[in-house]
Amino acid sequence: MALLPEVELNTDEQKASYGFGLQFGNQLLRNDFDGLDVEAVIAGIQHWYGHQQSAVTQEEINPSYQVIQARQQEKAAEIGTKREALAEQFMTANAAREGVSTTACGLQYEVLESGSGASPGAQYNVVTHYHGTLVDGTVFDSSEEHGEPAEFGVNQVIPGWTEGVQLMVKGEKRRFWIPSELA
Repeated sequence: MALLPEVELNTDEQKASYGFGLQFGNQLLRNDFDGLDVEAVIAGIQHWYGHQQSAVTQEEINPSYQVIQARQQEKAAEIGTKREALAEQFMTANAAREGVSTTACGLQYEVLESGSGASPGAQYNVVTHYHGTLVDGTVFDSSEEHGEPAEFGVNQVIPGWTEGVQLMVKGEKRRFWIPSELA
């Protein structure tokens, strides 16, 4: 673990000021890009806060924002393309597994436990446990981790769930693999 720089945080003013820094640091992390220069960020803060002046004009800054934004978009597109290819490979291999069925829309499912009764329609509300993961196994949401089942309208969720839940019957347990276009 890296050591944090020492700073006095004894007064309310120091703690509130530190809090502003934490908020700004969080904003920087959410907008991080390759080459982000924290010293330049600090210089910008000091120049504006201390002098209400800038070392460069807004006309010089704006094109740089656009360059960085274009790089970020290009990088995101590359990552998206790679993820789509991996997902397609996964779905193709998964469809070949015994017990996996695929709908006309591309939703894949496996019945884990049988149930009985009628299937819910699109206008129904259902109560269910779910555990959502990405292809790599990363959990992105889970009613089990929230400690209670979720209640939702069948037509108020992603298209893959809307389709899949309508295929189920009460008490049934299924595993769905939802292609990105239905997620």
